[in-house]
Amino acid sequence: MTLWGGRFSKAVDSFVEDFGASIHFDHVLAHWDIVGSVAHSKALAKAGVLSGKEQQKISAALWKLAEKIESGKIKFSLSDEDIHMNIERLLHGSIGDLAGKLHTGRSRNDQVALDLHLYLRAQVLHLLEKCHALQSALIAKGLEHIDTLLPGYTHLQRAQPVSLAHHLLAYAAMLQRDMQRLQEGWHRINVMPLGAGALAGAGFGLDRDYVAQLLAFDSLYENSMDAVSDRDFIIEFLSSASMIMMHLSRLSEELILWSSQEFAFIELDEGYSTGSSMMPQKKNPDVAELVRGKTGRVYGALMSMLTILKGLPLTYNKDLQEDKEGVFDVMKTVQDCLTVYAPMISTMKINKNNMARAASGGFSNATQVADYLVAKALPFRQAHEVAGKLVLHCIQNNTVLEELPLSVMQQYSDLIDNDIYQQLALTYVVDARNVRGGTARPQIRKQLDLIKKQSEAMQVSIVEKQK
Repeated sequence: MTLWGGRFSKAVDSFVEDFGASIHFDHVLAHWDIVGSVAHSKALAKAGVLSGKEQQKISAALWKLAEKIESGKIKFSLSDEDIHMNIERLLHGSIGDLAGKLHTGRSRNDQVALDLHLYLRAQVLHLLEKCHALQSALIAKGLEHIDTLLPGYTHLQRAQPVSLAHHLLAYAAMLQRDMQRLQEGWHRINVMPLGAGALAGAGFGLDRDYVAQLLAFDSLYENSMDAVSDRDFIIEFLSSASMIMMHLSRLSEELILWSSQEFAFIELDEGYSTGSSMMPQKKNPDVAELVRGKTGRVYGALMSMLTILKGLPLTYNKDLQEDKEGVFDVMKTVQDCLTVYAPMISTMKINKNNMARAASGGFSNATQVADYLVAKALPFRQAHEVAGKLVLHCIQNNTVLEELPLSVMQQYSDLIDNDIYQQLALTYVVDARNVRGGTARPQIRKQLDLIKKQSEAMQVSIVEKQK
């Protein structure tokens, strides 16, 4: 099928034909191209371009074609360049010249934009479901480990003891923001470009509001040039996806560290680990490492899209053909990472004793000494100095704060009394952080209740959008 044979007297070079073709990857849009084409045929019938019988014949043939594509019975042709022309050729083979009427009032420019909006609108909802599943796994694991203590770190140095639930809920909160961003972006995805034509708008009195209603779009582009050239919604998706992967990569880094013999805080299930071809003792956290590594390819797609668009004049340019492969790869990559992560979290074993042992080392209760002195009216900076001197004494004498005799402590401050020992206990240190958002166990239970409510509300919202 020749798209521009009337203007050209020479065939395109065979390599250029292959170089410019997008059917290698945009076949992913086949279903959505057909959905959009059916809606366009109804608009053409409403405008009087097609008769009712013609529209019904085109629509029926398109749905049959969709079934064949879904079942793998269709082989796409490189010579037809892209998914749009492949489907038009296949439709022509089914109903003859009537297929040629379908492209009336439509350009591949607004057609491909429509396909991308429809594709992302559906796939982002699947991505939201997978984010929700991982968040639920983190919440469930947190519920099991409110009383499990481990060191909280700054600069990767032991800082203060925290509950494992508190630590995991930090990632649940990150995912909550990730889902919020996806939802907010979804509303900008759910805008219809069809009817913009090549750039100046379609003729034939096509009713764009009618098509938007048929395709369940919330709104449509008010400017035809913007409609065919806009890829902001793709950049926004890629940005949101990059942030999801950044959060997963941070969690992966911690799981990798925690599963090492040096930490031994957790043990990942064998279903989410691998061995070594040479060293029989090895159990490697390959899944977490792969997720960490795949973050780079998602970042790459975002930077690629930003670079493609930065110098493009209005409206459509062939550069925009490069908008799809990155999106398709990112969608699969992020969905796969989330799919594997939820059960990996659910099945990992927690070594409570090792966590508690680490939490009790590194003087993670030193801040409590300063707080204790502040409560006795010593200014914090002075209290901080006293606590620091006590820590130095312990280091020099190979001991810990809770084992120092009271007489030694009182050499550094006469405000210290026997009640200091109660406050040096890790459970006391943790529960002393009893402020909203803190690691005290009553606050963690409030956090869990809140994030569970937010999570449930998010799930309801996802289901409503899928209707």
